[in-house]
Amino acid sequence: MHRNLMLSAATAVILLAAGPAFADMEAAKAFLDKEIGDLSALPRADQEAEMQWFIDAAKPFAGMDIKVVSETIATHEYESKVLAPAFTAITGIKISHDLIGEGDVVEKLQTQMQSGENIYDAYVNDSDLIGTHWRYQQARSLTDWMANAGKDVTNPGLDLDDFIGLKFTTAPDGDLYQLPDQQFANLYWFRYDWFNDETNKADFKAKYGYDLGVPVNWSAYEDIAEFFTGREVDGKKVFGHMDYGKKDPSLGWRFTDAWLSMAGNGDKGLPNGLPVDEWGIRVNEKSQPVGSCVARGGDTNGPAAVYSIQKYLDWMGKFAPPEAQGMTFSESGPVPAQGNVAQQMFMYTAFTADMVKEGLPVMNDDGTPKWRFAPSPHGVYWKEGMKLGYQDVGSWTLLKSTPDDRAKAAWLYAQFVTSKTVDVKKSHVGLTLIRESSIRHESFTERAPKLGGLIEFYRSPARVQWSPTGTNVPDYPKLAQLWWQAIGDASSGAKTAQEAMDSLCAEQEKVLARLERAGVQGDIGPKLNEEHDLEYWVEQAKANGTLAPQPKVENEKEQPITVNYDELVKSWADAAN
Repeated sequence: MHRNLMLSAATAVILLAAGPAFADMEAAKAFLDKEIGDLSALPRADQEAEMQWFIDAAKPFAGMDIKVVSETIATHEYESKVLAPAFTAITGIKISHDLIGEGDVVEKLQTQMQSGENIYDAYVNDSDLIGTHWRYQQARSLTDWMANAGKDVTNPGLDLDDFIGLKFTTAPDGDLYQLPDQQFANLYWFRYDWFNDETNKADFKAKYGYDLGVPVNWSAYEDIAEFFTGREVDGKKVFGHMDYGKKDPSLGWRFTDAWLSMAGNGDKGLPNGLPVDEWGIRVNEKSQPVGSCVARGGDTNGPAAVYSIQKYLDWMGKFAPPEAQGMTFSESGPVPAQGNVAQQMFMYTAFTADMVKEGLPVMNDDGTPKWRFAPSPHGVYWKEGMKLGYQDVGSWTLLKSTPDDRAKAAWLYAQFVTSKTVDVKKSHVGLTLIRESSIRHESFTERAPKLGGLIEFYRSPARVQWSPTGTNVPDYPKLAQLWWQAIGDASSGAKTAQEAMDSLCAEQEKVLARLERAGVQGDIGPKLNEEHDLEYWVEQAKANGTLAPQPKVENEKEQPITVNYDELVKSWADAAN
């Protein structure tokens, strides 16, 4: 997710000029004056107290050169260009915050884990790797770190309870392994203005027999996609759906980012299904992965998963712009903002800042958007109690191969950029919310009407149904790369949906089998089940009170359901009170 951020050059220059020689309260006050102002969860006196704590805690590490790394998104651009120089000026610890591609972050992380060489002192990597970090035991347990070796550099005002994503970075052993730095969800996106147009509403009701509104299920989404595709709106033909299909690594994210769970793959459970997660990987009572294919009790190639792939293919072919088939993730991202798409099944909310720019066809003259975010609709296999979508949580990770003094200095920086002093302002820049206190800040109440439902969603009880990849995945880097290749074959027409998922689950099990043979993850690593037919596992699920793998549903085109967006938002407010 490569997005550019316009920064205040003057601010950056002032902070850089301050330098480590002014590592004191004057530098902190200059930073608070010029950069933070009222955009903080803390009053000014408490901001200064927090800055004083950082100054005092950093004294043993002043003059050290610390290197950290993250992927390139707006939030991290802000950290690298504004917050890192500010931290250096305030503490005297010289921070180099590198920005590289997401895949490159994972590659550097893997290299350090395998070699033991200290490449970076801290990483912001996706919490999707929580199962990897827990099983390989190469990352420090932050729970242990904060209580022991890192206690002297752990901010007493960190307030872990204020972070909304800690469940995603906690392993089955109950320890916290990563600290959230930024997070964003995949939500349903639609043209609020088109959905409220009286002619569109009347025509839709006449054709389908129910009200045009936010689709609750895939059946309604499909009807809406059909209705708008080829329809003339504002003098031009539009499309009812947007997606991308090029066989490219980015195609993998499209599916590992919870597409299967939206269809109803896996079991009930939040933040992830147990014993079968949304990747279709089953674990036993010891959290050991035991299979991916239906034959071993997994669900990667089960009826719900195959249905999810088939719907993706059908909608792409029927309702999306023809060029979408050959697009990558980054190429497809800007298309809805061009004004010829009625809805998109899920859109990363990290794109919000780019969707609300003045002058776009999807913006009103008063600065409010013509579109809204809403919860994603679910497929026919989905049941209440399942996760409903994906949330990306980029999180600070300290590897054991990093020397203690360097890890301590890096940990101070990680806490600085996620601190209550800084986080409200950072959240306004990147719109990647991590703290309850920032979400509830009055400045976001004021800005909410211009963000298309983003703040309402994060203040709603619905948000808990959106979560990252969970702990069932024992080696995220090795397994994630299999997805784009398998599903790319379905997207290109080389394989059917069933063949693609059969291939994917078989490849995942090869990785699980290698890990089992190698024994590198000890007694929490994979231990593959014996094979049985689908009926056997369906009966096992019934006996155990679980779901996956579910048998095929006879009629996958269920009764369509829609809801009125404004009524939905009101219900969230009621539930939150």
